[in-house]
Amino acid sequence: MATDQMKARRRDVIVAAACGVFVAGMVGMAYASVPLYDWFCRATGFGGRTQVATGAPWRFEPEQNSIEVRLGEVVTVNYVVTNLAARTTVGQAAYNVTPTTIGLYFQKINCFCFTEQKLKAGERREMPVVFYVDPAMVKDWEQDDLNTITLSYSFYPVREPSRPVAEGNTTSGRL
Repeated sequence: MATDQMKARRRDVIVAAACGVFVAGMVGMAYASVPLYDWFCRATGFGGRTQVATGAPWRFEPEQNSIEVRLGEVVTVNYVVTNLAARTTVGQAAYNVTPTTIGLYFQKINCFCFTEQKLKAGERREMPVVFYVDPAMVKDWEQDDLNTITLSYSFYPVREPSRPVAEGNTTSGRL
């Protein structure tokens, strides 16, 4: 009978140890879940966390932070960009309009984002955007509560193509 008691005691110790390890693991996972979730969201963009990208070394800001626009009215908004680098840099903008459902009605007529921008060291430049909000938006029930549209830009560096040191002769004496 002593052997049966020893086996039962050993089994109880193993079960207790397994439960202790399980509890410790759960406490550890609870402790690590916040930074792990934060890392996951930053890596995947899940939960609305945006990706962090390296942009052009420029300061970019609107002349006005907000404006009131009537539907169908053509509006020009000026942005000011300054190259903060000590060298000439080239960048191109990507834009975003929120809420995303307004994209169908937000019509850009002219925008600096359609072309690459080259700025000398320290250069400051005004960049206009010309747009209107299509009056057809009124017929879209998804826009009934809309009272704010946000237009945002990100500038990304563009590498200039490398220039050859010397141009070679493009014709050959062979036939």
